Amino acid sequence: MNIKILDSWLREHLKTKATPQKIAEFLSLTSVSVEKIVKINNDYLYDIEVTSNRPELMSIIGIAKEASAILPQFGISAEYIPLNLNKNFETVKESPLLKIDIDPKIVNRVCAVIIDVKIKHSPKFIQERLESTDIRSLNNLIDVTNYIMREIGHPTHVFDYDRITTHKLIIRESKKNEKIKTLDNKEYQLKGGDIVADNGEGEIVDLLGVMGTSNSVVTDKTKRIIFFINNNDPHRIRKTSMTNGIRTEAAVVNEKGIDPEIAINALFRGIKLYEEFAEGKVVSKIIDIYPNKPKIITIKSSFKKINKIIGVEILPEKSTDILKSLGFKLKIEGENFLATVPTIRINDITIEEDLAEEIARIYGYHKLPCIIPPLTEVESENIEKNEYYWTKRIKNTFKYWGFNEVYTYSMVSEEMLECPINDAVEIANPLTEDMVYMRKTIIPSLIAVIKENTIKEEIKIFEIANVYEKVKNNLPKETQHLAGIIKKRDVTFFDGKGILEQLFNDLGIMDVNYKESEKNVTGASIYVKGRYLGELELLDEDIIDFEIDFNLLLSLVSLKKTYKPIGKYPAVFEDLAFTIKENVATSDIISEIKKQSDKIISVELLDQYKNTKTFHIAYQDLEKNLNSEDVKKIREKITTSIKEKFNAALKD
Repeated sequence: MNIKILDSWLREHLKTKATPQKIAEFLSLTSVSVEKIVKINNDYLYDIEVTSNRPELMSIIGIAKEASAILPQFGISAEYIPLNLNKNFETVKESPLLKIDIDPKIVNRVCAVIIDVKIKHSPKFIQERLESTDIRSLNNLIDVTNYIMREIGHPTHVFDYDRITTHKLIIRESKKNEKIKTLDNKEYQLKGGDIVADNGEGEIVDLLGVMGTSNSVVTDKTKRIIFFINNNDPHRIRKTSMTNGIRTEAAVVNEKGIDPEIAINALFRGIKLYEEFAEGKVVSKIIDIYPNKPKIITIKSSFKKINKIIGVEILPEKSTDILKSLGFKLKIEGENFLATVPTIRINDITIEEDLAEEIARIYGYHKLPCIIPPLTEVESENIEKNEYYWTKRIKNTFKYWGFNEVYTYSMVSEEMLECPINDAVEIANPLTEDMVYMRKTIIPSLIAVIKENTIKEEIKIFEIANVYEKVKNNLPKETQHLAGIIKKRDVTFFDGKGILEQLFNDLGIMDVNYKESEKNVTGASIYVKGRYLGELELLDEDIIDFEIDFNLLLSLVSLKKTYKPIGKYPAVFEDLAFTIKENVATSDIISEIKKQSDKIISVELLDQYKNTKTFHIAYQDLEKNLNSEDVKKIREKITTSIKEKFNAALKD
């Protein structure tokens, strides 16, 4: 965000002998970035960049307060000059001249007053000040609203009271497909959920916080106005502005979350300006509806902790003066203190580190030594819990196996969705018709890559990316998946299974089982220690794919190694053939065989014909040679267990 302000206007609220150049220099060192200073006649124009977390600095008063805290740190006297406002007005929640109904879920505060006025050109100095800050001067009624926004920092609005014949304003959410015509005579069809004001008869008279509408704007015939200030839900204002492409300065400021406490000051300032420049006469009591006051934030810290964060010793008295100059209220309790955050900063200051940053920047980053502070507390690095280490290791593993990593879009078309539309996360403002939904699986995106490379007979690709699951009344759940595809002639299920088994082995993951696929496809569902990990699918005769939950995979990895001495005595091998039903998984049989004795060192499927499976089993004892009687006892345990659990018979 950028703001342009005249030096002469700034000095109405800042008493100092500092030159414009010094003000610009010291502000840039500690606060906002003054991009440049331009001399205009006998004045200077500051062009200032303001970060999004500091919306209060999009104003003359905000900059003046900031400068009054900063300049004394450089030995230059500075004092903030507050506005002299007449606040001797009675405030009410209802007025016989104007009825306002609000929805407290979307409105923080509303201030309004009815004023008799005369429309004419603004004084020359107001025109010059506004136009120097890139705001076009129109007439005194509109100019005052812009003048207040630039001076105080809270956008304001003005209605023609007589054009709102119902003398009623209802602040509500817009309905889907409601239409409005804005001040610039452009028509918009709202998508619903926008903050609008209607006249009690369903006609929208303002798109609040963003732009006024043509049916309530002041005209050359305006004699009575509603001077209106509303402070609403900033998230809705942002959504409305972006969805409809209406990027007014009021919208840009409002969406950052302006302090509702300054709304009433903006109203009193407006009354004074209308009295001076529009022959204004207040004809109603001031309406002030304030359902959502900002919650006061108090942060407990210590000067020792602040200095530790900053890295230098700053005296407690100095830190106290800095915080007080920025509007914080402090209660000192020995070495600790309680800091009450000013309401203009409650969206920005929430933790101790924020306080340290405030003290450090005003104290001066340029005063901090340009050395790396000594490490007094060093945490040992645990690679096993380092997500980035494992991600890099997995990517390198696939690289060494001949795979190429790809990056595909998370947004997909309806054809690539592979789930009911109602279960998908739909994008409100899709870039194209092919990018309407957030994907729930990566495989369709990888298949699209294969189709775009038909000239290649063999392809191995993989991707680690997020998939999105719809959550009712909340943001979608994002989960990282690892997916891959192997394309080659006469590919088999075991090509994919072999890759995954080697991956699990490299990651130290044991107890992996492959069961009949739950998704009714040719392939298998993968389980680790009883937890569902993903799918291995044979798409056709030359493509096999896999997709697994990457977050779950990372929770299972291990670097632990178990030492097994090389056996002094030779292993004994034998083959056992079982007649087994087709629905029994081979992995379950192998697992069951291994459980029967610690002397079984390996079990492999040797052959399979119809319903007969032959297993190659290796026996070994580290303490002695196994004889036929030893093997016989283990074999009997195996055959008994397989028969009881799987109703399988040992084949002669």
